[in-house]
Amino acid sequence: MQFLILVLLLLFEGIAIPKLQNDAAYFSLDPELIKGNTFRSHELTTDLIQAMRKSEEPARIAGVYLLEQQFHPGQGDVFGSEDDLLRKTIPWQKSPAYSSYMAACEKIWSDVRYFPVMFWKEKPDLTVTFEDSWMSERTYGGKRGHEGTDLMASKNERGIFPIVSMTDGTVTSKGWLPKGGWRLGITSTHGGYFYYAHLDSYADVEVGDEVEAGDLIGYMGDSGYGKEGTTGQFPVHLHLGIYLEEPEEEISINPYWILKYAEGSQLFVTNPA
Repeated sequence: MQFLILVLLLLFEGIAIPKLQNDAAYFSLDPELIKGNTFRSHELTTDLIQAMRKSEEPARIAGVYLLEQQFHPGQGDVFGSEDDLLRKTIPWQKSPAYSSYMAACEKIWSDVRYFPVMFWKEKPDLTVTFEDSWMSERTYGGKRGHEGTDLMASKNERGIFPIVSMTDGTVTSKGWLPKGGWRLGITSTHGGYFYYAHLDSYADVEVGDEVEAGDLIGYMGDSGYGKEGTTGQFPVHLHLGIYLEEPEEEISINPYWILKYAEGSQLFVTNPA
């Protein structure tokens, strides 16, 4: 009898508990999830980024990983193969909210092709650094969280580093903002909004223009934090923001891991500056 009870307990653990977890996933995947801190902070891992670079579905890998981390902490750390990813995806696909959730992931990931700063092979000292400064305190215009990533220039001189579009898309905003200075906004093919701020100058692009990933859009600068034309309030850098433009609000996404992903696809200036 004890042996039979033990067998039944093992069967329950092997069948019933996973089913309960899957059911929890089904009912827990809410359309509002993309507004929460776990999704917006978009915290991934180096191993995951490497897997995403090899995959034709980086958005799905990132999306399912974040779901696993949200509802099954510690169980979504590694996808050993595409089969592992498919297996983890199946329970989530049962949720009515899965398609809209994955559409949000595609807006963030599916159009990213290139790192936004161009470099020179002949001048390796001209480079940029960036850290995960998501929601770090900023005070200009009132205390607020930093909704982006700053790519800091190794040489503090405006107008040196070319900035390119990370994605195909359409230029949807251009001009001066008190915080962002000279900025350009590009809405990608899948609908993500990529915001390039503190530019020194623009390339020949206007609102309504179609751009391709890798197209020159301007040069890194230090504009902003004041009236139109203000410069020099901070070191030269590019501020990158990524947003989901929902019907009633704009949802900011941490660009840090998107930039780590794009680091594997850098472009170089053909003629030395």
